[in-house]
Amino acid sequence: MSGAAGQRASVPGGLGRDAAWAGAALVLLLVLPLVFPSKVLLDYIIRVAAFGIFATSLNMLVGFGGMVSFGHGMFFGGGAYAFGLLMQKAGVSIPVAFVGGMVYCALLALVVGAICIRLKETFFSFLTLAFQMLLHSIIISWVGLTGGDQGLMGGIPRPPFLGINLANQLHLYSFACVLLVASLLLMRHILQTPFGYTLRMVRDNPDRARFLGIDIARIRLTAFVMAGCFGGVGGILMSLFVSGAYPEFAYWSTSGEAVFMIMMGGIHLFLGPIVGAAVFMALNDVITKFTEYHGLALGITVLVFALVFRRGLTDFVAQLRGAARAKP
Repeated sequence: MSGAAGQRASVPGGLGRDAAWAGAALVLLLVLPLVFPSKVLLDYIIRVAAFGIFATSLNMLVGFGGMVSFGHGMFFGGGAYAFGLLMQKAGVSIPVAFVGGMVYCALLALVVGAICIRLKETFFSFLTLAFQMLLHSIIISWVGLTGGDQGLMGGIPRPPFLGINLANQLHLYSFACVLLVASLLLMRHILQTPFGYTLRMVRDNPDRARFLGIDIARIRLTAFVMAGCFGGVGGILMSLFVSGAYPEFAYWSTSGEAVFMIMMGGIHLFLGPIVGAAVFMALNDVITKFTEYHGLALGITVLVFALVFRRGLTDFVAQLRGAARAKP
């Protein structure tokens, strides 16, 4: 993984073209329930949106920053719990709790990142995992606040705001689609700014970046905080979907699933993690339906991707297109 993370991840095009594609995709998603009014399909897309944002935020670190984090689930779970506790205990509105969850994830990422970003790849990866397991242990132990291994009991209130009722599945679906498109567009824009190209320079040649006077620690920490914020957004959306927050959100397997999504979808193209999330969710639903050993079956599937394609789906397709163009 670390070798792949050092390769170049491409972010072509300008913001105007990206915004046009994003608008077209959003319209298509919002029209979809009118053509296929299936509750199962809407639930599937909501879950893909939550994990797609989460996986793409991780790829900001892995594909574009060369920082392979095994503990990114701490932000997914942290965002879900912060949002849920603000809704349950403080009784604030959904927008206020949403911002509060993102602020919490930003502060958590700032503290964890300040410790981890100066370490070498292997130590960075496992120290992020250690911090995630520490957060998971706190969630399990602090029963009075978090509900322990039962999660936040009683559900998360979803009072209407600005005419939006997230207790309604169609409203929640539309909200998830807008959140997905807006988050992807913002992350893509960030990676197209001078900061994004500086991050890739730090990834590819840190010695040269240091020689040019770039503060490598500051660039990596900024990327870590941004990725943590967007990871929290995915967790908040999932907490709205299940009307709760559970310790599994902050468990190591959640980070592992995001890594699987990146591997299956592709690490080098921006939309790779979204494709990976869609494929992973579909496979998980199908495999779970037919066997109780879904973990083993998913592991075999990922192994097949690694051995047969030797890269993610989008990377494989891009390679085929490049080979076809190269032919006379």
